[in-house]
Amino acid sequence: MNRKPTASWQVFNVFNVLFLTLLSLAMLLPFLNVLAQSFSSSEAIVGGKVLFLPVQFTTINYEYVFSDASIWRAFGVTIYITVVGTLINLIATSSLAYPVSRPEYKGRKVIVIMVLITMVFSAPLIPNFILMKGLHLTNTLWALLLPGAISAFNFFVMRSFFMQIPSELIDSGRIDGCSELRMIWNIVLPLSKPVMASLGIFYAVGHWNTYQSAMYYLNKPALWPLQVKLRQLIDSDNIAIDPASSQFSGLAHMDPEGIKMATIILATIPIILIYPFLQKHFVKGMMVGSVKS
Repeated sequence: MNRKPTASWQVFNVFNVLFLTLLSLAMLLPFLNVLAQSFSSSEAIVGGKVLFLPVQFTTINYEYVFSDASIWRAFGVTIYITVVGTLINLIATSSLAYPVSRPEYKGRKVIVIMVLITMVFSAPLIPNFILMKGLHLTNTLWALLLPGAISAFNFFVMRSFFMQIPSELIDSGRIDGCSELRMIWNIVLPLSKPVMASLGIFYAVGHWNTYQSAMYYLNKPALWPLQVKLRQLIDSDNIAIDPASSQFSGLAHMDPEGIKMATIILATIPIILIYPFLQKHFVKGMMVGSVKS
């Protein structure tokens, strides 16, 4: 039987729609402003004429970014640490979360407590730097990949998901003679696509936005990821362009604002494009542990 919505419920729906609309605009409009500035001339940007549409449309900012080898090198480093780092994260997290999710494994409570302690107490910067230097990981990309191989929060999310896998499935695999690795590969992982997709997005976004770790552990500009390169551009008052380039002749010291905005767009778009392909699994993964049978 359908009930007619009450007046208070209708009022709540109106305010809910208005609030979500304003929240969406607060997130979308700054992005549109950056996008508009990336396609606008430096005079329009400096003059404050650009709002949400390009003014004096130009692609010179993107032409400069595409011609800058250092930006492409930083882009390649970011792609590498995002792909390799996410794989390491998922393998390491699942390798730890699965054993402690099964009741037959001894000592799992001790491991859970040890992981929980890392969520409450974290090592300061100086001891971390001394450790990285002692392991000879400074000025290597491993300094960005290994220290955060397992996130404590993501570990508990994945453990909660593995605990919901029926024990009957695990027992049937053992009865059929499956080894632990084969059972994980053929039974557990195919059922774990939602949580893998969700945590994969979290890990990938974290690697894509790597900044502080790179600033602490990397002194070689050739190893800087895109976010560090972007910060270098933002801190620059002027961006020098090679006068020998005929394409940019006469723009030896163009205003850097448009180039900064174009770099921001290029740094943002790839990670946004990943979400639609994983949206279905991401929504399922967010429901992990919300319902107990």
